[in-house]
Amino acid sequence: MQTPQLWLIKFAPFRTAWEEIVARGNFTLRGVRNLEARKNLNDMRLGDHVLFYRSQKDQAVVGILEVSQEAYPDPTSAADIWLTCDFKPIRTLSRPVTLTTLRQDPRLEDIPLLRQPRLAVMPLSQIAFALILEKSHEPS
Repeated sequence: MQTPQLWLIKFAPFRTAWEEIVARGNFTLRGVRNLEARKNLNDMRLGDHVLFYRSQKDQAVVGILEVSQEAYPDPTSAADIWLTCDFKPIRTLSRPVTLTTLRQDPRLEDIPLLRQPRLAVMPLSQIAFALILEKSHEPS
């Protein structure tokens, strides 16, 4: 069996808020139109864990999702090349981990969120994933 991969996805809260995802019990990432992000969506497997990053306003990692449906054509696109995945929420972080907090840790300087800020779907190493989760437990 393959080791689950770890990811981070970005989504604007005015489109779908984390609280809505938790209440509904599922989330479909729609509207991603970037080739690298499409490849990353295609590489996601059932059970992979995904950090949910609230973009644009109050930029922060706020929760953990799990891939519940592997890649399929995004129904918001007329072109079959664009993909989406479905996710289920696992838990809300104890406290959000802000973009400022992430930037202040030199151990995270190479994560795609900081190197490629426009990328919506990105892989994370086990170390980066764990460091971000640790930060959700640190006092403000």
